Amino acid sequence: MTEKTPNSEDTSLPHVSGQSNKPLSQPPHSLPYSEVIVELSSDLEKGLTVSDAANRLQEYGSNELNQTKGVQPLKILFEQICNAMTIVLLMALAASFGIQAWIEGGILGGIILLNIVIGFVQTLQAENTINSLKTLGSPTATVVRDGKAFTVQTREIVPGDIIELKTGDSVPADIRLIEAVNLKSDEAMLTGESVPVLKSPDSTFKPHEGPGDRLNVVYSSTTIVEGRGRGVAFATGMCTEIGLIASALNDTGRKRGPWYISIGNWVTDFLGLTVGTPLQRKLSQLFLFLFGFAIICAIIILGANKFDSRKDIVIYAVATAVGTIPVSLLLVLTVTMAAGTKKMLHRNVMVRNLSSLEALGGVTNICSDKTGTITQGRMVVRKAWLPGVGTYSVESSGDVYNPHSGEVSFSPQHSEESTSKPVTPVDEVSVQPALEWYLNVASLDNLAILEQSDAASSEPGKWVARGAPTEIAIEVFAGRFGWNRIQLTKGEQKKWDIVAEFPFDSDVKKMSVIARNISSGETHALTKGAVERVLDSCHLMANERNETKPVTENDHRDIHDRMEALATQGLRVLAIASKPYTADTTDVELISRESVESRLIFRGLIGIYDPPRPESRDSVLQCQRAGVAVHMLTGDHPQTARAIATEVCILPSPEAMAMLPADVASTMVLPAHEFDALSDAQLDALPQLPLVVARCSPTTKVRMISALHRRGRYVAMTGDGVNDSPSLKRADIGIAMGTGSDVAKESSDIVLTDDNFASILNAIEEGRRIFDNIQKFILHVLAANLGFVLALLTGLAFKDTSGVSIFQLSPVEIIWILMATGTFCETGLGFEAAVPNILTRPPQPLSHGVFTPELLLDTLVYGIIQASCIITSFTIVVYGFNAGDLGTDCNTAYSPACDAVFRARGTCYAVTSWVFVFFAWELVDMRRSFFVMPDGFPAWWKHLWGNRVLFWSVVGVVGMTFPTLYIPVLNTRVFMHLGLGWEWAVVIGEVGGFVAATELWKGGKRAWFRRKEGVSRRLVGGV
Repeated sequence: MTEKTPNSEDTSLPHVSGQSNKPLSQPPHSLPYSEVIVELSSDLEKGLTVSDAANRLQEYGSNELNQTKGVQPLKILFEQICNAMTIVLLMALAASFGIQAWIEGGILGGIILLNIVIGFVQTLQAENTINSLKTLGSPTATVVRDGKAFTVQTREIVPGDIIELKTGDSVPADIRLIEAVNLKSDEAMLTGESVPVLKSPDSTFKPHEGPGDRLNVVYSSTTIVEGRGRGVAFATGMCTEIGLIASALNDTGRKRGPWYISIGNWVTDFLGLTVGTPLQRKLSQLFLFLFGFAIICAIIILGANKFDSRKDIVIYAVATAVGTIPVSLLLVLTVTMAAGTKKMLHRNVMVRNLSSLEALGGVTNICSDKTGTITQGRMVVRKAWLPGVGTYSVESSGDVYNPHSGEVSFSPQHSEESTSKPVTPVDEVSVQPALEWYLNVASLDNLAILEQSDAASSEPGKWVARGAPTEIAIEVFAGRFGWNRIQLTKGEQKKWDIVAEFPFDSDVKKMSVIARNISSGETHALTKGAVERVLDSCHLMANERNETKPVTENDHRDIHDRMEALATQGLRVLAIASKPYTADTTDVELISRESVESRLIFRGLIGIYDPPRPESRDSVLQCQRAGVAVHMLTGDHPQTARAIATEVCILPSPEAMAMLPADVASTMVLPAHEFDALSDAQLDALPQLPLVVARCSPTTKVRMISALHRRGRYVAMTGDGVNDSPSLKRADIGIAMGTGSDVAKESSDIVLTDDNFASILNAIEEGRRIFDNIQKFILHVLAANLGFVLALLTGLAFKDTSGVSIFQLSPVEIIWILMATGTFCETGLGFEAAVPNILTRPPQPLSHGVFTPELLLDTLVYGIIQASCIITSFTIVVYGFNAGDLGTDCNTAYSPACDAVFRARGTCYAVTSWVFVFFAWELVDMRRSFFVMPDGFPAWWKHLWGNRVLFWSVVGVVGMTFPTLYIPVLNTRVFMHLGLGWEWAVVIGEVGGFVAATELWKGGKRAWFRRKEGVSRRLVGGV
């Protein structure tokens, strides 16, 4: 009697470990893979059809773990109402109504409602933007549908999909393996087993075998660390093994600690002290400090009026306290960052970690890979050298995948390459016997697929390739001579069987296959890899007649000389070797890789060229002008790395290098073994860390980052492979390639969707722009608040005949200026374009974050200037033209006796409003003059008009000044001021004085920083 299997439609029964979403007759690890495919109604070769996959996606849902819902408008609205800042305002509103200050309370209530609406709309847009970006960062997988391989997002995988796996992939679902070549997966996160598990697809296991013992299955979210394979997905989403763990973790029935700890955590989260990015937390701390300061200001105002309980004094104290708190800061920060992530995506940079936006502006050093980042990643074979035979040279055309395009020439062993003559590749094998084995290794020891599109495709006859760029280049080269791996190993007329495979390993730097010749029955081991490693494994070498002889010391030197000659041409050089394989077994699990890759026959060298991207040189030069040193950390030969680095200006030209001190020039380029041999103290003692490190290992990259950190540098690191993940984590900014492994992407902060070095510069420029804009709107808020506080506290000395302070600005004026208009101007500053010199100045030191000494000093200076404008405008009108007549009871109602006070208030209001918005324009550039026009007035005007949010905020606030001054009742009953006449001269004079003082301060500051940055730029460069 068989055990009853739970039915997927019976939601009362839990999912069983190891089963499919809709349970099979037995768990897949207990069945042969052929039966699993049949029960899942899939096809071994063609996979599912596209329509069937779509239907299953509807049936089973997305291949995702249960997560919090996406954008939730009601939650956003609740957060806008129930947050610390809004609650403070609601307390002020309650106080206003409590003392029956209906007008002030009504205005404050309207402002609160306006801020909630604006905050809701802008936060909703920001959340939608960020949520839309998340899908772009989703892991991908290679799936076979309708017989064709597709790259799809992991969440679109369904049971029955045929999945292809390779080293570095994050497994997209629970997969029953069909085939595996030395496939090992890291399952530590699932089973706790620290050693990667070697998989065996042909085995079957008992139904109740634990996850760690199911060697024919790979699990969702684990990592392929070695080899390649193919399998059928049988469980997705919450039905995977990792989904079962997530279900257990999501159980909310557990007690989470003492109640007072829970309350404490809720309070700190509510106040923003423990959630959000580092900058958001720092702003929350600032808010709490200013909240305490606001209370002190309110007490001072009440104390200056002997704690009189008159409602005008109380509401004024409340309004001053409210005006001291930067309510719009976190809102504007959220909007600015969301807009920044969207803009960066348009520049091929996808942000995975919002806190990286705050840090990009401070990057001082970039450690970059070469292949595919600085270079194009579309490799072509330029040279092939066979010992005793000579050198084949290839002049390829624009169609790098077409083996019939371009010209092949040959120069004999002892002749100059300049004397080479064109040859017909397909005829060469009959002329050069040694070439046959060279091509066998090149084509068979290769995972790339090169084929022509069939007649039914959109581009029939076009050559297409799949695989690693290096292997594609080698396969195309072999194809020129008539060698094609598909034709050699597939079909009825195949000549070889691949019986075992050892994929490329970053430790041994070799790849090997064991292949059997069908006609002769002989088995051979074929190897390619780094020249030093392959040559050390060779004891024989082939000559022009394909005869073998021992490798002598002279042969070693000759091969190394050839390698150096090719490397100095910017070529990546690999060695090719083979040997007869005579062991009894071809089972990979029983074979020693070391024995396969030893005592080989050296067959030759192959030189592969990866041309630099056209934009790489200019981007490197711009980085250097921006004070950012560029380091190339590559696995290539030192001479290859040197040639490319010189071409893109990472290294100085040979002439410039000759002029450098010997101790500096000697360490510009170091092989990894020399770099690793230096102790930390020796690295720290170098006058400059190397700009190029060749033959890099993951450990070398981590050591370079640590050495830069010890010098106080802020490092961005690029990577694309599994072995790059430690350095991506260690760097301050980890940058993964869009075509890289899922593990690298998960370890990174940002992803380059185009794998282009120029996009790193885009990211730094955008990071600096966002950092600048955050500083601008923080400065705008803090300086304005400081100006208000200084003016209002100083103005307490203006007392009427009854001894009550006559306030320069009414409560409604304060609330209106700081809250109703501030949000728009500060949001506009968040959208401001980059300043012209953003990539010619040194990186921003990150020791202070956005609260730099410059910002704090600017806050103090601009706050004093604004306070001076407010105080002097009131003083001029009251004391200069009205003999100091402060009337009686002018804080509560208008009377003819209060005419001078009301006109003075109107003047203060106009001055403050206009200073407030013109200050936003002055902050377009925190150092350069607002009126500088290096490209003429049209360009200057175009820049102002380019930021529409800020432009219309300024125009709107200026325009709103007039109705609030002149509409009857609104002016005297609500705002407590009168319209202006001759006082406009005071307004214009004060605003002009503010602009002049601001320009004077910026001019002096600019001159000082120019001298300072001149010194800094001379010191930068990785030292």
